[in-house]
Amino acid sequence: MPGKPIIVVEDDPFTRLIQIVLDPGTPAERHAAFADFMSVDEPDFAGWCERVRAGSPGLYPADVRLVTSADEMRAQLGDACALVVEGFRVGPEELSAGPKLRAVQKYGAILRNIDTAACAARGVKVLPLRRRANVSCAEQTFALILALARKLDCLIGVVTADRIAAAGYTLKPFDRRHTPGANFARVSGLRPLHGSTVGIIGLGEIGRELALRAAAFEMRVLYWQRTRLSESEERALKASYAPLPSLLAESDWITPQLPRTPATRGLIGRDELAQVKPGACIVNVSDAAIVDRGALIEALRSGRVGGFALDPLYQEPMAEDDELLAIDNVILVPHMGGSPRSNGLNDLEELITGLAREVTS
Repeated sequence: MPGKPIIVVEDDPFTRLIQIVLDPGTPAERHAAFADFMSVDEPDFAGWCERVRAGSPGLYPADVRLVTSADEMRAQLGDACALVVEGFRVGPEELSAGPKLRAVQKYGAILRNIDTAACAARGVKVLPLRRRANVSCAEQTFALILALARKLDCLIGVVTADRIAAAGYTLKPFDRRHTPGANFARVSGLRPLHGSTVGIIGLGEIGRELALRAAAFEMRVLYWQRTRLSESEERALKASYAPLPSLLAESDWITPQLPRTPATRGLIGRDELAQVKPGACIVNVSDAAIVDRGALIEALRSGRVGGFALDPLYQEPMAEDDELLAIDNVILVPHMGGSPRSNGLNDLEELITGLAREVTS
């Protein structure tokens, strides 16, 4: 490829890794910030960058242009060989603005914002990416659902007589001459997932990963979002569409999976919580602000909501006197959904090496 390859990238905290790996003009401050961020799981971040460069011959050094709007994206496409997008639309107008494009990379697996037919007509390869970080968020959601269902947050280590008593349970042996001995701490209120209903608000990248896992648990899957999926997509995901009030009223487990936007802030407020099936649990591994905090606390105190788990949090870190910390049926964890860091690193390595194959051949 003559000259330095130009790659236009929709700016996202993780897609900035493309700039760090491929563009030698990336500020040292950004390199240092990411090295610190990745050090939790990758202590040799510089070595990781070198390995990815070595696996992407012909793509380094590149001119990586991060853009924050669709207009800016189109303005930068003139000499670009590749475009990386997450939410920006790519259609005939964008393809006309980028006559040298050889590949459009979706930072995700759902291609609804990309006109694949127009790309094919222009000979532009469309590359999807099933993000490991999204899979991990779905796993985190089910970890929290299971923790609430089995009361694991309260029961881990509660196996001695003193600990059982301290946890408020009664140690009274069963008559083993006649009965099994399971649940010798006599814990009540456990919930099965099998046969229960999960309501997924937003069947996007993470929501679909959740639906696949819910089907494996043999749960009934309801979903709501502004645009209904096709019948074939619903069949593949074993998911049924329901208006939001119906989803709230019928679901044993409610999990919002929506992006952070002004429209989603407070989407589940006092009115919506009043429609929730009594005793249902809410597990939010999306954006805390989707669920109105004050209304949520009221619903937890009244018992309308039977349990709540949150990751990420309303405030990070939380204050020691935060009211949510004092409610027994609440699980709060320190923003772990997409972890470990290897998820994001492996996603970006796959993305960069895949681009190299398409645009340097």
